[in-house]
Amino acid sequence: MSSLGAGGSDEDWRAGLDDVDAALVDGYQSGFPVVEEPFRVVATDLGVEEAEALERVRTLRERGVFRRFGAVLNPPVIGSSTLAAVSAPEDRFEEVAEVINGYRQVNHNYRRSHEWNMWFVVTAGSRETRDRILEEIEARTGCEVLVLPMLTDFYIDLEFPVVNGDRFARESLSETEVDATRISEEATADFSDLERRLLLEIQDGFPLTRTPYRDVADAIDAPVDDVLAAVKRLRDNGCIKRIGCVVNHLVTGFDANCMVVWDVPDEELDERGEAVGALPYVTLCYHRPRRPEQDWPYNLFTMVHGREAAAVDAKVDELAGEHLPFEHERLFSTETLKQTGARYDDIVGGEE
Repeated sequence: MSSLGAGGSDEDWRAGLDDVDAALVDGYQSGFPVVEEPFRVVATDLGVEEAEALERVRTLRERGVFRRFGAVLNPPVIGSSTLAAVSAPEDRFEEVAEVINGYRQVNHNYRRSHEWNMWFVVTAGSRETRDRILEEIEARTGCEVLVLPMLTDFYIDLEFPVVNGDRFARESLSETEVDATRISEEATADFSDLERRLLLEIQDGFPLTRTPYRDVADAIDAPVDDVLAAVKRLRDNGCIKRIGCVVNHLVTGFDANCMVVWDVPDEELDERGEAVGALPYVTLCYHRPRRPEQDWPYNLFTMVHGREAAAVDAKVDELAGEHLPFEHERLFSTETLKQTGARYDDIVGGEE
């Protein structure tokens, strides 16, 4: 578990980084080539040798600037995923966190400044498995679980420049592109056997080698051309959101992130969600259900990432004043309890 700062960044993380490193960090969070020798393409773009490009990515990962290298998978498309929360008693907080974090299908867990103080994501290959885990968590912890599956994805993208002095994410940009997508809890993608084996192999990232796709192909005993084609297909149909170097936003100073929940009139939700999702400083924007029986009246979620809590607060003030004049609450992350890639072990069946 790691604490999050209340604002301000670690000034040392950029020490020793040159223009080539900066181009890697800000230019290859997505769009990584899907070819047998991708680092050769990257090296040509950066004006360095292939071995140097590979070594720079390795070094940035070892330094923690990159959390991992590979594909960012799309949980609601591949399987069944939900945000959930519990109100953990302070004297049992660590005990409850240990139970929740013990499930490999829990890939994110944060302490937030709210009565519902522990927020986590459960991602599984099926809704049945997801719901069983939630029921087990409730039974084992004795804590009521607030279950908030995504219903509409207005905008979700944690790709943004970090080699800069920005106070909040995308400070220098004027707009982002919105693509509202309805999400079904029952939807499961129709994968071929190759695609299933491929997704399981890459869920923790790609090997950092000259030929990552060939190495993945060898691991699942498939021709490399078939693997390349499958990766492109999964990227095009949305199962893979992007391919590249996944930045560690905490290490790069974006440690002041606030989830803001809004009570938006249902008849205005789509219009408001699309408009707010297009704002560059809004890194996440989605519709989740109200739970009035659990005293949860909110249906629109937004996230703002920044290096300074005051700057994030100011952008939320702007959101409330100019775009969302509704009741809302601000839930700042104060501690990272778990942060890993989503797990899909049960998509091939037989999960324990």
